[in-house]
This record gives sequence, C-alpha cells and structure tokens, in this order.
Amino acid sequence: MDFFSAKGKDVPHMSEEPTTDMPTKYDPTAVEKGRYQTWLDEDLFKPSGDKKAKPYSIVIPPPNVTGKLHLGHAWDTTLQDIIIRQKRMQGFDTLWLPGMDHAGIATQAKVEAKLREQGISRYDLGREKFIKQVWDWKDEYASIIKQQWAKMGLSLDYSRERFTMDEGLSDAVKKVFVDLYNKGLIYRGEYIINWDPQARTALSDIEVIHKDDKGAFYHVKYPFADKNYTFNGKNYIEIATTRPETMMGDTAVAVNPSDERYKELVGQKVILPLADREIPIIADQYVDPEFGTGMVKITPAHDPNDFQVGNRHNLKRINTMNDDASMNANAGKYEGMDRFEARKAMVKDLQDQGLMIKIDPIVHSVGHSERTDVQVEARLSTQWFVKMKPLAEQALKNQEGDDAVNFVPKRFEDAFKQWMENIHDWVISRQLWWGHRIPAWYNKTTGETYVGVDAPKDPENWEQDPDVLDTWFSSALWPFSTMGWPDENAADFKRYFPTNTLVTGYDILPFWVSRMIFQSLEFTGRRPFKNVLLHGLIRDEHGVKMSKSLGNGIDPMDVIKKYGADALRWFLSNGSTAGQDVRFSYTKMDAAWNFINKIWNASRYVIMNLGDMTEPTLPAKSEWTLADKWILSRLNETVKQVTTTFDKFDFGEAGRALYNFIWNDFCDWYIEMSKEVLTGDDAHAKENTQNVLAYVLDQILRLLHPIMPFVTEKIWLSMPHVGKSLVVAAYPVDHPEFDDASAEDDMASLIELITAVRSIRAEANAKMSSAVDLLIKTDNQRLQTVFKTNEDYIQRFAHPKTLSIGADVVAPKLSMTQVISDAEIYIPLAELVDLNEEIQKLEKEQAKFESEVTRATKKLGNERFVANAPEDVVNSEKEKLADNENKLAATKQRLADIKAQA
Repeated sequence: MDFFSAKGKDVPHMSEEPTTDMPTKYDPTAVEKGRYQTWLDEDLFKPSGDKKAKPYSIVIPPPNVTGKLHLGHAWDTTLQDIIIRQKRMQGFDTLWLPGMDHAGIATQAKVEAKLREQGISRYDLGREKFIKQVWDWKDEYASIIKQQWAKMGLSLDYSRERFTMDEGLSDAVKKVFVDLYNKGLIYRGEYIINWDPQARTALSDIEVIHKDDKGAFYHVKYPFADKNYTFNGKNYIEIATTRPETMMGDTAVAVNPSDERYKELVGQKVILPLADREIPIIADQYVDPEFGTGMVKITPAHDPNDFQVGNRHNLKRINTMNDDASMNANAGKYEGMDRFEARKAMVKDLQDQGLMIKIDPIVHSVGHSERTDVQVEARLSTQWFVKMKPLAEQALKNQEGDDAVNFVPKRFEDAFKQWMENIHDWVISRQLWWGHRIPAWYNKTTGETYVGVDAPKDPENWEQDPDVLDTWFSSALWPFSTMGWPDENAADFKRYFPTNTLVTGYDILPFWVSRMIFQSLEFTGRRPFKNVLLHGLIRDEHGVKMSKSLGNGIDPMDVIKKYGADALRWFLSNGSTAGQDVRFSYTKMDAAWNFINKIWNASRYVIMNLGDMTEPTLPAKSEWTLADKWILSRLNETVKQVTTTFDKFDFGEAGRALYNFIWNDFCDWYIEMSKEVLTGDDAHAKENTQNVLAYVLDQILRLLHPIMPFVTEKIWLSMPHVGKSLVVAAYPVDHPEFDDASAEDDMASLIELITAVRSIRAEANAKMSSAVDLLIKTDNQRLQTVFKTNEDYIQRFAHPKTLSIGADVVAPKLSMTQVISDAEIYIPLAELVDLNEEIQKLEKEQAKFESEVTRATKKLGNERFVANAPEDVVNSEKEKLADNENKLAATKQRLADIKAQA
C-alpha cells in the first residue's frame, strides 16, 4: 500500500458510523489496518493554517539512511508524536517536520561493505558511479523507514519532508561554510587528526570510541651517536613504546627540563634503531618525569602531543603510513606492510639486533572508529577545521539569557556547558565521496584557494577540493535549514522557527544538540529550540544495551506485529523518567496489551448500552448521582494531572494517572455501579447514566489518543461523536465545576467499605455473592449518612441479608471484623461458613498440631539428639515446637468458640 500518496485507493474513508458491532477481544491488526492512510487522505497531519493559533513545531531527529529503525528510534519518535498530537488537539498550529540524514561515513561504509561482498571497491567504480550506488541505497532504506513511521502511527507532515543532501539544505550548507570561512572561523591546516584507515577519512574526537585492547610496552635501546659516550655506565638510553611501528617517524627523544637525572643528556644525539638515523635529545615540559623512565620518543606525525612538541622545537614531521595504515617509503624495508605486520617485523628485528631490552604485556585504552570499529591512527593530515572557541563562548553566554535552551532533565545543561568549555577545534573535512562537497577550489597554476557558494567562473583552471563535510555539519543546521533558511522570509521559517521541542537521546548531546545550538545562534541569532528532551537508551530485560553483536536487539516491527503499535507506544511512553534508560521486556508488553484490551472491553460495554444516543450530553448537575459526581471529579483531576505532567514531559507520571483512573475508577467502579441503573426501570436515570458513561469514555479516548492513536480512533468512531477524527478533536480541559472533594470523600468511604467486605469473604473463603448479615459500627455522622443514602450500592456490591448502621451496633460474639476509616465492620461467622464443617476442619487441624508437638517434644527430650546434633538443627526444632504449640492453642480456642455457637 502507498502510505504516502496524496490520495490512497481502496482504503476506508473516515465516515464510519457508530456501531455496537465490536469484537469481544482487542485485535490490533484489524484496528490498525488502513487507518494511517485514511489520516493521510484527510490531510490531518498538516498545520492547521489558523493564523490566530499559536504555532508549535518539532523537527524529527533525521534517522540515518543506513538501515531500518530500531527500538531507540521507536521510543524517540513516539515521544515526539505524543507531544505533537496533544498540541494539535489543544488547538496549536502544529508542524512536525520529517526527514532523513545522509550519514556520510556510516552510509558509505554500508555501501562499501556491500560492494566488497561482490569483490568491488569504490575505486573500481569511480566517484560518480559509486555515488549513484549510494543514492540507490538511500532510496531503498528511506522507503523502508517511511513504512516503519506509518506502522508507528507518526503524524508527520510529509509534504515538508527534507533530506540533508537535498538542494535547499545544500544551499544552506554552502552559505554557512563560506560565511564561517570569511569570518575566519573556518581554516585549513596541517594537524594531527584521528584517522580511520578502513574508511580512509578523518574523524572528530567524538567519533572515536575507546576500548581496552591487549598490548605491550616494548623497552628499546637507543644507542648514543657518540660511541665513546656512556650514561650510567651504558652506551644507550632505554625508551619504552607501545607502538614500535611508528619508530621510523621518530625525530627526537625528550626529557623534562626540571628532571635532574637527565640534564647532561640534553643536546646529545642517539641513533634511531632500525633506521640508522641520528636524532637529538631535547627538553620539554610535556614529559612526565614520574612516568616510566622519564624519557619519551617524539614522533610528530603520529601523535597529537608529539606534534605540539615538534612545533615548539621545529622538528621534522615524518609520516610513515599510507592512508590505509600500510607502511610507506619512509618506513624503509617495511614499506608495503600492514601496520600490525610491521610491528611484528620490527620487534623481531630489534630482538635479532640485540636492541630489545624487554616486553611487558599490558591492557590499555585504544581509540576505535565508531563506524568501522578499526583501530584509529593519529595521522598528520591537511584538513578543514572550525575554530570553536568564539562559537562555544556565544553558546555559553546565551544560556544566561531569556533565549536559553531549556534542558530536560536539567542536569544535561551541565554536560552541555562542560562540553562547550572544553571544546577543541572541529575537524570538518572527510575523505569520503558521499556527502556535501567542500565549496573550495584550488588554482591549478598558482595554488590559490577560492571559497564560494558558486564555482569559479573559469572552472577549467580550478580543481575542487575532493573532500566532503562531516555529516554533523549539515545536520547542525537542521532546525532552520529545513524551514527554508537562508531565505529568512520563507513562510515556514518566519512561522515555525525557533522550534519548540527537540526530542533525542542523551548520547548525541555533544555530536548534534550542542552543534545545532551554536550554529543556530551564529546564523539566526536565536536558539534552535525552546526545549530539548533527552531520553536514555533502550536496554534488554537484563539491563544490557541492545546491539547487533550481542544479538539482543528487538525489531519494533516484530513487536507491533504481535502486540500492535498502541501497546508498544504505551510501553515506550511509560518506560521511565526523562533522561533514564529503559528496559524492554515482553512481560511489560503483555501488560500493555492487557490494558488496551481492558479499555476495549469497557468501551464495548458502554457502546452496547448507549441506545440510540447521537451525542453525549451531560445531564443537569442537580441530577448527578454520587457516582456521577465522583467520576466527573476524578476525571477532572486526571485531566489536570495529565496536562501538567505532559507539559513537564513526564510521560511516565501521565501514564500512571491515566492507568489508575481508567482501570480502577472507571472500569472497576463506575461501570460496575452503572449496571444497577442501566438494568433498572427508571428511564430518566438510565438516560443520565448513559450520558455520563459516554461523556467520560469520550474524554478518556481524547486523553489517551496522543499515546495510543489507533485504538482510540477506532473506539471513538464506533460511539456517538461529533467530528471526523480524534486527530483534530479538542483535547480535554479543566472544568472547575466538576471538582467535588465531598463526593470523592464519600465515594472513597463506600469503596473502602465494599473492599473490606470483599476482603472478609476472601479470608473466610466465602462466595462473594452469598447474602450475609452486615453490621457497620460508626459514630461518624457523615459516614452514617453516606452509607444509608447509598444503600443501593452497598446492596449491589456487598450483598447484605440485613444491614445495620449506627453508633450503637453491637458486635456479634463470633464474627469476622475489618476496621476502616472511622468505622468497624462485622459479619457473623455463621453467615460465612457452615459451622459443622468448620468444626470438622478445625478438629483435623488440632490433631495435626498435637502430633507435631508430640514429635518435637520427644525429639528434644532425647539427650543424645540434643548433645550430638548441630546447634542450628536443635534450635530449628525448638522453633518448630514453639510455633506448633501456638497454633494448637489458637485452634483449640477457636474450636471452643464455634462449638459454643453451633
């Protein structure tokens, strides 16, 4: 089915008539079938266009077109849909803008892996043909993602869908690059960067994941160049390194200038092992005298700290590796070897030449590429950078003003500030083919650099930079580039920017959220969003993060197939508090389905008992029964609670309030109380109850709709209603006239009474429906009035044969008792059980306890047992004896009391 055409074919139109023909069991597949397309056909997800309404906008965090969506995406988008659906129902002019991210390195890595399976590399295809392959991949997975969005029921405005490499966003990216360049905030330079040798591209610091790897400290002799020179009786110094494969790039050995041990060595020269090249011993504050020997080798082209030392001492930079981490010509005889093969070969040669002192195995933290998982190299490279300090300072200053971003939970603001305060310049060039090409050209003759939105007018004399921009560079512009910027007169930009709320995972706070904030402030002068709601990660039921490698991932589409989208959405919205991780479990999914089934059956009962009603209309307040007053007061409290907690993005608390009201108040009590009226002979009372039932159900469905849109829509259209869809129906509001503390107190007392009677019956194993004498002793005048006025409810739920209420009620000698607030409840035991049967049962119990007491007494009277058995065994027997003696005494007393009554 085409979920995204302007008009679908052969799909149900939203003109369903109210019906009582509802199946007895909730079937999510039947409920959800065709519903999404119907919503799209009616254009219900587009902004209202009402200029008097307040705008409310959300941009979707664009999923990468690398594959199918996972449960984390389902959680993220569910929360956004809940927010936008509620705001739409509250009358806001809402826009939820969809789109996807080209995800440069991630998508290119996927396509290259696919090609490798066919024995092809991107270089075999060439840039143009390879890019065509990636676009084909993008189209395939974008289609899959949109089908998943449809299954989730996301109320997105597809007419505004964007892609991070569409024409409009490309224009925005070029303008931002050129403007930052012209301001001196983008520069090109040779620096040590993180390098992914598989993807053959630069990485930013936050694209590097550190893992513990097995390694070693290799202690190597560096002989003095002056063969007559010795230090501490040796003609060499000892240098420890974890990376002997970079030794061919060494240009110095350094010691700390304050280290008295090595002062005389500064200025001496040593021979670089395996290279037979002289390098100097220098002094630099970088060296930690307390670490190892206090002497370190300096390799400016292969270590970021060494790079800085090299700059201070004007050392040569010798890059010994190619971009695939194989050794180059500077590595001498090791040229062409993989870096790890070269390490083994160098270690063997050092051992053979007597230059290896010792090898100490270690486990150390090593950087790996987030996308390809290969070990990252620190590599000297010419790259483009963003100068971050002024942009970060602007973002930090903005947090002190009225346009500050509101972080939810608040603690993440500290993480944001810490990131901004300790930020490094951002390497934005990537040696990839998939992405936004850097708008820089180099003159083929003069080497001059030209940066501009448009290509040079004489392109034959220029060569464009082959690199592309970091994915995050374009996605950092997402909240405003998707609205039509850089055209600041674009209708959507003027109407819906800044956006209201961003919902995303806390794990991309530095990657994306921070960058959107400083780019938005720089280019629009405004924060990109008012609120940023940061949620946690989805974990399995054991608390382990879901991952493909562990095989514990869950496909949300599989969950929907079994339980329905509404059940998954209910679980995800109620999973945890903001900022916390959530554990997925099928037990919780079962509970979610059961809750919806409860709603389904309660709704079915209500709808079947509404007669020929066309629209719910509350009766005059003077005609409300206690139950009516109570349920409407509880409804109003729930409306206020849900609205308040939604505004705080505390969906878990909102869910708890809804669950308690629907399951306990409405289903377990009000519906049950309504049955007495609906089956009675008073037609007017019946009509009133029908209207209250229908009104409360209508309000429940509206409250639930943002969370579980499919089933609420189906039920709402099956009952008397006005309007074409809950999607655009009015959200419940506070009705102060419904608040009735007195009715809530009175009903709470009735419920407590009925619950206590049920508890007595359960304790006595007596049937709930059997008639019993019920005595209620209370001197509380309010309680006496409540119980006497509402005797019909007590009759229905407590089934009293006789009912006595008052302060002078005398408790029967042998009765079951429960104490409730300001009252005591008595039911004669003879009313609950057959006394002769009870006597027989108690006599059997008495015999059993007597036998146990006799056995334990004999055992403890055996001196050999007491003397030889372990102390804990003896003590255990003593405890059993005491327990059975107490039970025997209680049984005898109860038996005597019953025999006296029988």
